[in-house]
Order: sequence, then C-alpha cells, then structure tokens
Amino acid sequence: MATLSLSEQSLREILVDLAKEAQLRRFEVAPNPAVGAAVISGGQVIARGFHEFWGGPHAEVEALRNAAATGIPASAWDALVVTLEPCSTTGKTPPCTDAILASGIRRVIVGSLDPDPRHRGAGLRQLQEAGLEVEFVPRASEIDRVAPHFLRWVDIDRIRRPRPWTIAKWAQTRTGQLSPPPNVGEGRWISGPESLKEVHVLRGRVDAIVTGVTTVLYDNPRFTVRPPGNPAKPPLRVILDSYLRTPTDGRLLEAPGEGEGAGALHVLCQAGANAARHVALERAGVKVTGLRSSEEDHVALRDVQEWLWTQGVRRVLLEAGPQLLTRYLEAGFVDQIRVYTGPVSGGEGPSMAPWFGKLRMAERLDREVGGDAVLESFVLGAS
Repeated sequence: MATLSLSEQSLREILVDLAKEAQLRRFEVAPNPAVGAAVISGGQVIARGFHEFWGGPHAEVEALRNAAATGIPASAWDALVVTLEPCSTTGKTPPCTDAILASGIRRVIVGSLDPDPRHRGAGLRQLQEAGLEVEFVPRASEIDRVAPHFLRWVDIDRIRRPRPWTIAKWAQTRTGQLSPPPNVGEGRWISGPESLKEVHVLRGRVDAIVTGVTTVLYDNPRFTVRPPGNPAKPPLRVILDSYLRTPTDGRLLEAPGEGEGAGALHVLCQAGANAARHVALERAGVKVTGLRSSEEDHVALRDVQEWLWTQGVRRVLLEAGPQLLTRYLEAGFVDQIRVYTGPVSGGEGPSMAPWFGKLRMAERLDREVGGDAVLESFVLGAS
C-alpha cells in the first residue's frame, strides 16, 4: 500500500464535497443518513459512491464497486474516505464493515462517528481489530449538518418507543383540495403522469402503505407498484377501518396485473368490530387485526405505529385523505412530506393549505416534475 500523500486539509475538502453531494439524496434515503464515500489511489479520488435510496447499497459499497470498475487494482488503493462511520450491523443490507474488509483496503478515514448510541464506534473498532488504520477528520462532515434527520431517528426517546418513519404524500389543487372539481381528471386525478411514476418508485421503497377506509370507499384504489417502481418488493397495504367497511369486491382484492406488484392486505379495526364482516374479509384474503380505539372513536394511531413496528415496518408511505392526514399530523407521527400540486384550481373537500402555516419544516426542497410543483420537507412538528 502506498503512503497517502493527502494533507488533512485535502481530506477535509473531499469530505465536505462528498457531504454536499450526499445531502441531495436526503429525502430518498431517510430515515437512513445521507452518506458519501470515495476511494483514493495515488493521491487522487478514483471513485465515489453514495447511498442513493433507502434499502439500497450504502455509499461504501458503491464506492468500492465503482473503484473496481476503474481497472485500478485494489492493491493500489490507498484509502477509503467516508462521511460517516461505516455500519457494522445487518439492516436492509449487510454491514459495510464486511465489504471494506473484503476489499483489501487498509486505511479508512471518516468525517463523523455514528450518533446512534447502540452502534457508536463499533464499526471503527471492528476495522481496527482487523488491522486496518482508521483516521477521524473532525469538523468536515458532522452528522448534525449533513443528516440532521438521522439524529431524530436515533433519538433516545424514539429508540425507547420506536415507530416507523412516516412519509405523508398527497396531491392537491392550487387551493389545497385533495379532490379536483368534478370536470377535471374524472373528478379524481390532480397530478400528471410524471408525478405518478415518481409515486410508484416511492411505493417500491417503503415497507408499508397506510390509508383510511374513506379513501378505499371513494377512490377504490389498488396501491400496487408498477415500473419504474420495483414491483418485486411491494409494500404491505394497510387500511385503517374502525368498523370493517372495506368492501370484499374492491380493486384492492384484485390480483396484480403483469409486471405489477401488490403487497399483503391488512385491515386494522377496533377490537370487537363486526364479526360477520371480519369473517368475510378474511375469507377474501384480508388479514384483519383488532386494536384499541381512541377517544375520537377511531383506531388508536399509537397502536397502529406499534403494530407496524412489530411487522418489521420501518418506512411507511401515508396515502390518505385529509381526515386521516390531519390525524397523523396532529399526533406528530409524520416525519416527512411530499406534496404534489397540480395545475388545477378549486376542488372538493377540506383544504390542506392551512397546514403549511402550521408545520415546522426542515431542509425544504421545491422542485417541478412535468406540470406539477413538488414540495419535499422533513417535519419537526406543528404549531
């Protein structure tokens, strides 16, 4: 292995650039941290890698793969530079420390330690115990600057009482209604085809889609995953239905079409709800679970969060109407939003517009897709 000829200042500049690039992917990877990595050879960066989306390969794995593709032999790689301490446990992917050790690289330089108290320092210790040289460059890619959302995910209170990371997605008119005027989009569609493609990609990158029975009754949706989303990994489809009004002949129960993915269908109701309906739904292939009711005579949302967690759900897409969206927002269970605003004015039903004056948003991004405006943000709470 050649001696690394880069100064600490040069390493810091590499880490800063990686951090800036990684941050661009923050909404795609959350609740995971935004991370960047680079392989150095001969004092030059020969390959970079980033955690591109939740559930996908981590930055270290991507950087090592890209370095291998350059044709420069691994024996000439001087170091791996990473904005955050490599993970040492199995989650959606194997530990990054395994990939680093398998690569043969002998030096790892990090810009921030893992903030999770359960894992902090473990990855570096594992590498050091295997004989690798480990270096920490402070004030280059601090996690509270690069991925502050991750600090909320590993907050001690959330670790003690875990719940899934919830992304609330909705399409609205310019005036905030979630249903367009009857003469627009068959009274149903607000956003355009480009936005719908994005939604299918997002559906393929969550563990569950949650909706309410009102949406099921009015829209008769399917909540499937179609390309460009990944139909091979369809999320659970979860309906909050206190009194088991979900129809047994709706489109949710249709078999997925060719090239389409549909996850298992669950209905969460109040314990002791209509026994005949319970039997009918289960005979139709629906898994029905009774939970406690809230003071408002709905299924208790805290119990919903706990049930989802026990099912292995870590990332949720909330696709619902204004009533359920409001309940989630008021309960503080929304971590992230993606809002599509179509080129439509007016509409039917209550407006979500007042919420934009209440929500405390962080790292907001405004962009366009097709003819729609898109707002993405992390949510810190509501006033």
